[in-house]
Amino acid sequence: MTTDLEQLRGDLLASIQAAAGLDAVEALRVHALGKQGAVTGLLKTLGGMSPEERQEQGPRIHGLREAVTAALAERKAALERLALDARLAAETLDMTLPVDGVAPGSVHPVSQVMDELAEIFADLGFAVATGPEIEDDWHNFTALNIPESHPARAMHDTFYLAGEHDQPMVLRTHTSPVQIRTMMAQKPPIRIIAPGRVYRSDSDATHTPMFHQIEGLVIDKGITLGHLKWTLETFLKAFFERDDIVLRLRPSYFPFTEPSAEVDVGYSVVNGKRVIGGSEGWMEVLGSGMVHPKVIAACGLDPNEWQGFAFGTGVDRLAMLKYGMDDLRAFFDGDLRWLRHYGFSALDVPTLSGGVGA
Repeated sequence: MTTDLEQLRGDLLASIQAAAGLDAVEALRVHALGKQGAVTGLLKTLGGMSPEERQEQGPRIHGLREAVTAALAERKAALERLALDARLAAETLDMTLPVDGVAPGSVHPVSQVMDELAEIFADLGFAVATGPEIEDDWHNFTALNIPESHPARAMHDTFYLAGEHDQPMVLRTHTSPVQIRTMMAQKPPIRIIAPGRVYRSDSDATHTPMFHQIEGLVIDKGITLGHLKWTLETFLKAFFERDDIVLRLRPSYFPFTEPSAEVDVGYSVVNGKRVIGGSEGWMEVLGSGMVHPKVIAACGLDPNEWQGFAFGTGVDRLAMLKYGMDDLRAFFDGDLRWLRHYGFSALDVPTLSGGVGA
């Protein structure tokens, strides 16, 4: 029996080692370990042996199965490596071939406008700041002087996260928490913009549950509404690439600014469509105001020493106004036809010298 096992072991291992292809390896596996295989047949004989014979022959038969199994796996891996190497050696890519027949990718309008805004505000001395999209209640509401009874905290406006937390956690409803984190992390003077995704429970042609927002913050000594108006006017002229931009500031209310102002921009009607520029009508584009003293104090700064202004607007809406898009929902449909029509070439890098919308 021992001699037969050694002979079978040598024959099987030699055959496996000499197998020329994966099909041959599979055939040997079936021959040795299949239901009617040679090794399987030996395993079946263990039941008819006496305890003494089983104790002697069992380890040898199991050892034969393990050796054959390992040899099969090793040979299969070696053949697969050889096949891959041969395929890689045969496949070539001619980098000199023209790509005219390949449809190029497009930069999404939101990404393009984000780059345009960063370019404009960088020229004005603003840095770009970011923060988490999952925020705690304090950063998203309390530090911004939003009382617990304010409608912005209502469940129909805000996505609250389930589960046990030290305090309520939400998908941020604005990028204003980034302003709070920045004021607490660095000393004034501060000049930042905070672009990013925000979330609110709303959906129609001009609202989506997730959209993009950009906010700006300046904290320094002696800041006034005049600085705010000049900054917004300079920004909008650069973004829309028109010198006839006219602004109108209307008194408003935001918990985190005092005084607060809605910013309207003048528009003209050209071929039945509203075009930014001129003053035939007015269109709201921004919310803004002087940072509330309570917000400054909540961040550990003395509101008697430091003042500032803040503003915010929807990036998606700016893209709609500048590039003539009618439905906000199309921004998130993933329709390649829409993206090819409204998308930008990867080489359309915004520059102030060449025009941010070039």
